[in-house]
Amino acid sequence: MSAPSPIPVVCAVLVDGTGRILLAQRPAHKHLGLKWEFPGGKVEAGESPEQALGREIREELGCEIVITGALTRFTHDYGAVVIEMIPFACAPAPGSAAPQPHEHVAIVWAEPAALNTYDLAPADWPIVAALQKR
Repeated sequence: MSAPSPIPVVCAVLVDGTGRILLAQRPAHKHLGLKWEFPGGKVEAGESPEQALGREIREELGCEIVITGALTRFTHDYGAVVIEMIPFACAPAPGSAAPQPHEHVAIVWAEPAALNTYDLAPADWPIVAALQKR
């Protein structure tokens, strides 16, 4: 019996004009409650990863983004579920509203060097490692 396919999950490495990166804190009642994460979510049937990311950011943060590049995809095994993380480098879209935590407890703009001081979701650590190698 083969293992189920990983669940495709997108996330935004959203960088502002000063180089800070947006992190969002998960609600306490959800899986990985109160962990910080790069915002995003599951790719729905019929969506491209880019479409899914735009939809998730509108739902979670009430703003628009511009995807500036694709980052390296990878899988992460949470035990009960395996995800394929599909990260994108992004910027706030010109004229967009500022991000607001519609589905999160809080958001923060963090300096790249400070990312490892946050209690991040496990699947986000490889992204931090890749960003800090740049």
